[in-house]
Amino acid sequence: MNNALYRWQDDSWRQIMAMRARMPHAILLYGAEGIGKAKFAEHLAKSLLCESPAEDGHACGSCLSCNWFDQYSHPDYRRVRPGLLDEEDGGSEAADGDAEPEKKTKATKAPSKEIVIDQVRALGDFMNISTHRQGTRVVLLYPAEALNVPAANALLKSLEEPNPNTVFILVSHRLDRLLPTILSRCHKVPLHMPSRAEALAWLQHEGTKEAEMWLAQQGGAPLLALEMAQSEDVKELQEFLQALSKPDIENSLKLAEKMQKMEMPRTVSWLQRWLYDIFSVKQSGRIRYYPKYQSEIERLASRASNDKLMKLIKSVQDRQAIASHPLSGKLFLEDMLLEYSSSFH
Repeated sequence: MNNALYRWQDDSWRQIMAMRARMPHAILLYGAEGIGKAKFAEHLAKSLLCESPAEDGHACGSCLSCNWFDQYSHPDYRRVRPGLLDEEDGGSEAADGDAEPEKKTKATKAPSKEIVIDQVRALGDFMNISTHRQGTRVVLLYPAEALNVPAANALLKSLEEPNPNTVFILVSHRLDRLLPTILSRCHKVPLHMPSRAEALAWLQHEGTKEAEMWLAQQGGAPLLALEMAQSEDVKELQEFLQALSKPDIENSLKLAEKMQKMEMPRTVSWLQRWLYDIFSVKQSGRIRYYPKYQSEIERLASRASNDKLMKLIKSVQDRQAIASHPLSGKLFLEDMLLEYSSSFH
């Protein structure tokens, strides 16, 4: 059996397999974004459904259950995630495996970035029927912080009164965005960031050019580094950082005009990392995310007071909380970039 996990996940896998004889009814896998948590969770789900798992717990890959799982048609498996993720996958991995992809029309509702209550309620019938071949039933839900309030409350009822032979696997990047009541009903398992050497080795194996630069920019998260290295946004990132290195009102307005249709949370995260580096240079002389721009960051660090920087960092953090739903992308960016520029004059 080919182990589909990343090498840095082996210890976490052994930790969970040690509980296999008495598996918790709800497991919450958490850790930084971009380290392979969703892949780990799906690997775990496949293992729990497998009819002939190996001694180390990995699914056999050849039984009827594994074949169903690989075809996204296992009758005892449901995957719940925002509609937007299914849209990005082209609808090929429908959670229940038996739904025909909907034809898009102009009237089609935009896919949701949230997990909504109807998705959680749909699990009711699934959990109230007998499992196929008297096996385990698995529900995978990610990212858990995408649950809106009604959906989270509906899920809570299932976690409070778990059905026999049912295992919930939740995946989260941000535990602070989950209801305390959900956290208290899950067995929490941290998935750790790989070491720098492990991450670089994996990126180089994937053929990533300038792997060290991309890994630094993504805070050590190898999957995000690979995604960014292959992204069409690379040019925009470079233009954004170059503009940040020379704060100017006119440039801020031009940049907002040009980047207004970009994914706002990602754009805000670029600025957050830039500000972290500026503050870090002032405090310790170290740069974490953008070492390629060391001279520009050092120059900016000498121009802003600690008070101004802290106020700006807090303001950008607040903006990130609403970045997914700005009323106007252009105005959102203009306001943020003008505030940034004024902090260095």
